[in-house]
Amino acid sequence: MSLEIDAVYENGILKLDRELPLDNGQRVHLTIQAPGGRARKSFGLMGWKGDAKTIEQVALDPDFGILESP
Repeated sequence: MSLEIDAVYENGILKLDRELPLDNGQRVHLTIQAPGGRARKSFGLMGWKGDAKTIEQVALDPDFGILESP
């Protein structure tokens, strides 16, 4: 079973937005993914020396879109 759910991390505890359809004592495997766009997740791969917020703004700016390229 695969399930996606949002949560808030507070004082060392993940607080889920809703109940999970799991039995007590059932083991699970978690992958934690912080929110952010694709540019924010991959900006380090292209040698960018600036910050993630700036590269995301550039990547999403319509002036730099594929339709604007020569």
